[in-house]
Amino acid sequence: MRETDTPINQSATSDSHHRTQPVETVALSIEGVSHFYGSRQALEDVSFTVAPATFTALLGLNGAGKSSLFSLVTRLFDVQTGNIRIFGHDIRRDPGEALRVLGVVFQPRTLDLDLSVTQNLVYHAALHGIGKREALSRAGEELTRIGLADRAGDKVRNLSGGQMRRLEIARALLHRPCLLLLDEATVGLDVKARADILSYVRRLVADEGISVLWATHLFDEITLGDDLVVLHRGRVLAHGSAARIVAEIGTRDLHSAFMRLIGTPSETVRLLP
Repeated sequence: MRETDTPINQSATSDSHHRTQPVETVALSIEGVSHFYGSRQALEDVSFTVAPATFTALLGLNGAGKSSLFSLVTRLFDVQTGNIRIFGHDIRRDPGEALRVLGVVFQPRTLDLDLSVTQNLVYHAALHGIGKREALSRAGEELTRIGLADRAGDKVRNLSGGQMRRLEIARALLHRPCLLLLDEATVGLDVKARADILSYVRRLVADEGISVLWATHLFDEITLGDDLVVLHRGRVLAHGSAARIVAEIGTRDLHSAFMRLIGTPSETVRLLP
C-alpha cells in the first residue's frame, strides 16, 4: 500500500489520551546556555522560552546549533553553562521529572529496522515503565492516529521514509508528554509526507495543548503566526512572532527577513523581545 493511502487520522482528540498538563506557565526555558566541543563554541548565551500549547519554530541553517541545543535539552550532553527547565523542572537537578514530560524526535532515524512497528513501540514504552498491556493499547491508539494501524505487524525496514518518521512521532507520544521536540523532522521526505507530518504536529498543539519546538531550516514550514527563534552560528538573533520579526526588519517575507538577520558578521542584526 502506498503511503498516501493511509492518511493521518484528523479526528483524534485529547479525550482519549488523558494528558495531564503541568501548571507551570513556561513549557521550556533556556537561560544563558553556552556549549563547547573542545575549543569550538557551538552555542553562545542562548536564551528563549516556549509557552505551553504553542508551536515554536527554531529556524537556522545547517550548523547553526539546533541539534546541539536539542542534545542539551534531552541530556545527551550535560549543560556546561546556563540553565534549562522543562515545565519548571531543572534538567540537571531534576532530570527524571523533566524528561518524564518530554517527547523527542531526533533528526537521525532511531528505529530498530528488524523489529515490527508494534515491537518498536512496546520496547520504547517499557523504557518508560509502561506495562505490556497498556503499551499495546497505547500503541494501537497512536498508530491509528498516525495512519499506520494497517502496518502494525510489518518490519520497520519495509516502511517508506515518511512512514518511519510518522512512527517515530507516534513513539515519542506513547508516554503522553506535554512538550515535544522535533529536530528537522521532515528532512528527506517528499512534499506530501512533509505536509502531512507538519499538519499532524500542528493539530497536536491545537487539539491536545501539546507544546512543540520544531527545528527546521525550511521557511515554508513556518507561518507568520508562529512563535519564532532564529539561531545562527550558535547565537539567537531574533525571538518573537514571525509576523513581528518580518515587520520590524521591514521585509516582505520571512526568507528576506532571515537573510537580513544573518547578514555578514559585521552586519548581523539581533532582534529580541
